[in-house]
Amino acid sequence: MKYTQTSLDKLEAIPEQAGYVLRYERGSFQSGYCILEERKVVVLNKFLQTEGRINTLVDLIPQLEINVELLTDESKKLYAEIMAKLITVEQGK
Repeated sequence: MKYTQTSLDKLEAIPEQAGYVLRYERGSFQSGYCILEERKVVVLNKFLQTEGRINTLVDLIPQLEINVELLTDESKKLYAEIMAKLITVEQGK
């Protein structure tokens, strides 16, 4: 995946389309993000650069409860790629 603003925008769309509120705030996040499950809010560290934001979202998205039916076709494809990559990584362990 390319580390561009366009890639970041596409990744941000996945949790947003699934009903999560995506916010960038400052704080001391160990992993670069915080999930508030009860409110479906994802808080990302605003001090991360584009590459860090993309990597954080790629790590984060598999942890969210995402109803694929709510996603656009483009987002479904990207979501499937992220999940396939996760499975490949887990099988390699």
